[in-house]
Amino acid sequence: MSGVKARPIEFLLSDLDGTLLRPDHSLSPRTLDAVRALRDAGVAFSLASGRPPRAMLQQIEALGVDLPTVGFNGGSIVNPDGSCLVRHHVPVAAAVTALLLFEAQPGIETWVFADDQWLLRDLDGPLMPLERQALGYAPKVVGSFDEYLPRIDKIVAASNDHRLLMALETRLQARTSGQAQASRSQPRFLDVTALQADKGQALVTLAKHLGVSLERTAALGDGGNDPAMFQRAGLSIAMGQAEEQVKRQADVITGSNLEDGAAEAIERYILQR
Repeated sequence: MSGVKARPIEFLLSDLDGTLLRPDHSLSPRTLDAVRALRDAGVAFSLASGRPPRAMLQQIEALGVDLPTVGFNGGSIVNPDGSCLVRHHVPVAAAVTALLLFEAQPGIETWVFADDQWLLRDLDGPLMPLERQALGYAPKVVGSFDEYLPRIDKIVAASNDHRLLMALETRLQARTSGQAQASRSQPRFLDVTALQADKGQALVTLAKHLGVSLERTAALGDGGNDPAMFQRAGLSIAMGQAEEQVKRQADVITGSNLEDGAAEAIERYILQR
């Protein structure tokens, strides 16, 4: 590592799903211990996720996070008291473009997050029960998304056809360029968020909020929305199971989320400094 990368880390911003959480969405004892050790060492710690803020409360409590947390890939930053530090909605034109594209594709489940609710048009999708378990609350079935268009925090195309999502990601990025962001937070999820909804900018905002220079920050993640953090952080760490294009943008690679890779990263690259 360079001299800059070797400086002590004062703030770690970590992804949640696929990073801190195991595939069954649980936190391992080693991960809990590692985060506790961070706090004991005086290192600030928070979460940045594609999840709605409402779906992070259990993990926030378990990890003892007492700082603002980032939801919707940076579309919202929520203070510990529940008030919003930052909030960005998907522009209506981009939302309409994404919804028309997704709903025209067989095998795609289209989910909309707005007004602190998870909205969908039917309950038939095979991924819906898994997402319900992960989020910890049930979706609301609506006949149309139209009334929510001005207030959408995130749209998700969900599918087990990873190649289809990659193709849709490319098409949507071209169609909504300059309006919104489209990125795969996980191989089976394509997220559409506001252009300002960026984990990298969220890292900048929180570092400034904490009075920490960016060169003394670290970012940890595994998804296609995490390199935005990597590009801003003084130290970037990719999970072992991340796609190669994500790993290539990180300074170091840790183990997978099946191998307590997040805890390994905290112990090896942050606490040992």
